[in-house]
Amino acid sequence: MNRLMGYLLTSSLLFGCLGTVAAQENSEGMAHHPPKYLNILREFLKPGKAGLSHEKTEAAFVQAQRAANWKTYYLAVDSLSGRPRSLFLTGYDSFEDMEKAMSAVEKNPKFLAALDHAGVVDGELLSDTDSGDFAFREDLSLHVGVDIPHMRYFEISLFHIKPGHDKDWEELVKMYQHGFEKMEDVNWATYEAVYGQADNTFVIFHPMKSLAEVDHGFTEDKDFEAAMGEDGMKRLRELTSTAVESNQTNLFEFNPRISYVGEDWMKADSFWKTKSAAGENPEKAGKKEKLEKKE
Repeated sequence: MNRLMGYLLTSSLLFGCLGTVAAQENSEGMAHHPPKYLNILREFLKPGKAGLSHEKTEAAFVQAQRAANWKTYYLAVDSLSGRPRSLFLTGYDSFEDMEKAMSAVEKNPKFLAALDHAGVVDGELLSDTDSGDFAFREDLSLHVGVDIPHMRYFEISLFHIKPGHDKDWEELVKMYQHGFEKMEDVNWATYEAVYGQADNTFVIFHPMKSLAEVDHGFTEDKDFEAAMGEDGMKRLRELTSTAVESNQTNLFEFNPRISYVGEDWMKADSFWKTKSAAGENPEKAGKKEKLEKKE
């Protein structure tokens, strides 16, 4: 059940990380707003067990949920730096929603058995797992309306803040917001740990369509420094030294083969129709299930 609780939390649409709660279509695509809460399940893989091996075991979870017509969705991302690992990201509106989802799974023995079996097989590839729940901090985020289905990468930063320096941390982030506010292509969503991580832990998600944005970011950093000025940059360094205990940033790639997304994502971008490691197209599988139910 630990794996299940990691990402089957609510019937609202998956976060994708910068989010979904209610997808709103516009002329430029699907603008998503981060959910109120985010669960992050991390699976650390044994050497040589990433890639296709892990995709095959994860396909069993996707197939079980599809067969159950489950309405909780999640986005999976694979690490491109740091330890080999996959993150499973699920958004929800409240902890009450989490409780309802847990109860619904327990009342579906067939679904629960399929998930348990998939968990045993998948567990053979893992060296460690953990999960945490995080609350969205809109006051520490910037330009959060993002077309997530068309994104392909996340730059994810983890910050541990020194006890008693919350105000210094908030001042630091707000200085970054001010420096980047006129650069509309710069965006991030900030989440604060509620459960599963040390106090004063923050996770910041920056979505990207291409890794070329990393190269472009170096130019934007220079523009930021110019906007802040010498005094502003000095204050940033002081606040960073005072407030931040440790921080780390890593790159992650979206993996459609082990994600469980809704039809609106598949309609928005064919990227999400990619065949799973089990060789089945999710859209065709859904039509097949509907036909079998009619028969």
